[in-house]
Amino acid sequence: MEETHLTQLGREVRGFDSPDTAVLERVPNPHPDAAYLVRFAVPEFTSLCPVTGQPDFAHLVIEYVPAAWLVESKSLKLYLGAFRNHGAFHEDCTVAIGKRLVAELAPAWLRIGGYWYPRGGIPIDVFWQSGPAPQGLWLPDQGVASYRGRG
Repeated sequence: MEETHLTQLGREVRGFDSPDTAVLERVPNPHPDAAYLVRFAVPEFTSLCPVTGQPDFAHLVIEYVPAAWLVESKSLKLYLGAFRNHGAFHEDCTVAIGKRLVAELAPAWLRIGGYWYPRGGIPIDVFWQSGPAPQGLWLPDQGVASYRGRG
């Protein structure tokens, strides 16, 4: 396996001002011969509305089938945190995160569900995947209920 040079794990890292400058790091997959699912649940994702500057909140579920690489989880946390002061629409945030992970990891498959909390009375759910799921993959439900308001 290729040696990795992690710059964030085990070190104090200030964070990043924007997703574009955030560094995503990867580590070798110890089981590249197995098709297995990795899931990250991000129940407190935050970004800003690009028009009003108001905060937007989402519950993200990121799932992927690794090939040669795994995303290093601290770097993922810092990358996602970089959206906190970033202005973008819900669709842009969700799809950009999925595409960035695919570009960095070249996974066998990836999907992301963005379950956005309502603003203006309308919740927006955004889903993106890199292609069809590998045949035979156990793909559990993402576990996030559709927004039902108060009833």
